Amino acid sequence: MPKAWIQERKKDYYYKKAKEEKYRSRAVYKLFQAVKKYKFIGKGDTVVDLGAAPGGWIQAASKIVGKEGFVLGVDLKPIDTFSRDNIHTIVGNINDEETLEQILKILPEKADVVISDVSPNISGIWEVDHARQIDLAERSLEIALDILRPSGNFFVKVFQGDMLNDFVEKVEKHFRIVKIFKPKASRAKSSEMFVLGLFLKQGS
Repeated sequence: MPKAWIQERKKDYYYKKAKEEKYRSRAVYKLFQAVKKYKFIGKGDTVVDLGAAPGGWIQAASKIVGKEGFVLGVDLKPIDTFSRDNIHTIVGNINDEETLEQILKILPEKADVVISDVSPNISGIWEVDHARQIDLAERSLEIALDILRPSGNFFVKVFQGDMLNDFVEKVEKHFRIVKIFKPKASRAKSSEMFVLGLFLKQGS
């Protein structure tokens, strides 16, 4: 890792805050800020977190849903276990049909919310990274449509670029309200944003 990047991260407010508050990643604050603004996760909800490693969003979602809720994290990499009984994790590729089958088997009921922080391996070539991110966002949407209850919510990471509008239009076909959100915890120079779909339409 380049030394400059490591130094910059150490100075980062949210990185330090996550360390102090014992969260696994600074990304927790992106989810907390989005939920505070749009209230799309609530007490007792069943949440599926795609691209969940190292587990920051699982921690955030678990805190919001409380003991009555359920959080399932999915990632290619194994996620260190949690002490709470209402958190489950599986290792799987979201592009594989068997991963979707595993999710459906574990869920106690249809999900209230699907959140996705899935990212591609960054190449540094902007057009390539943007296209890969949109592909992952589209796959996350497909999974959400399979596992969400009617009126459920969907929150997914995207990168800015010329394919974003088409993706937002796809989300609009299935959700009654769609918002684009950039949390304060996202680095200013990052092209990441989040698309939020609220209230899955009947028959989607």
